Amino acid sequence: MYGRGHNEELVRRAVGGKRNEFVIATKFGVMRDPGGGFTGVCGRPEYVRRSCEGSLRRLGTDTIDLYYQHRVDMEVPIEDTVGEMSRLVEEGKVRFLGLSEAGPRTLHRASSVHPISALQTEYSLWTREAEEEVIPTCRELGIGFVPYSPLGRALLAGKAWSSREFAREGDARLERFPRFQGENLEKNLELVRGLDALARARGCTAAQLALAWVTAQGPDMVPIPGTTRVAHLEENVAALTIALDDADLLRLAQLFPPGAASGERYFDAGMKMIQWD
Repeated sequence: MYGRGHNEELVRRAVGGKRNEFVIATKFGVMRDPGGGFTGVCGRPEYVRRSCEGSLRRLGTDTIDLYYQHRVDMEVPIEDTVGEMSRLVEEGKVRFLGLSEAGPRTLHRASSVHPISALQTEYSLWTREAEEEVIPTCRELGIGFVPYSPLGRALLAGKAWSSREFAREGDARLERFPRFQGENLEKNLELVRGLDALARARGCTAAQLALAWVTAQGPDMVPIPGTTRVAHLEENVAALTIALDDADLLRLAQLFPPGAASGERYFDAGMKMIQWD
């Protein structure tokens, strides 16, 4: 999915010689052309297997610990997709199965074929739709919840304070996500300033407070904040030491009630690939 496989090759270099010390997760399901452009979603059994074989080769391993379907293919029964994934488990090529942005009905249908170990879905202080049905369904079925973008694509880290700063740096998020555009961005930055003020009073960073809120939602929450800097990685890991009390959670709930963010998560094409039922 990422870097047309190049990222898996980077992982191979990183874990070489110490494979057993790591849990490796990777994805299939979003297709790209040679230039990296999106060409569609695929969950056909033959594609599942071909993607897995390619990932194993690039990762330089015999087994993928957690294998995700990146987006559900609306044209292929989930039973067919997960059925082929389960055969990969039987063959020892995959250990555990995951889905991403799947709705409750799909989760039930998938779990009837093979246990689903993890659901990866966007979840953060300003993206809380999963609380309505998706997270309860995961808990009903014993599926771990993996929030991606738990820092709101870095905006909740509190690093930018005006739309002019984004524009001056040529930030790609201005073009890719509605929440980073125009009035949406200005309104969302007000939320971030409030978060930063709470974090300062709490003696931590905005990013740490946002991550601590996610992990406080339950022991089944395993957020995956992305970063390209070691300093930010260390800052994120330190969030695990922050225990929020009822007063902290109340203040955050008042600042970030469900639906607080201005703008959709994605543009129309991206929103169509997300399941809520």
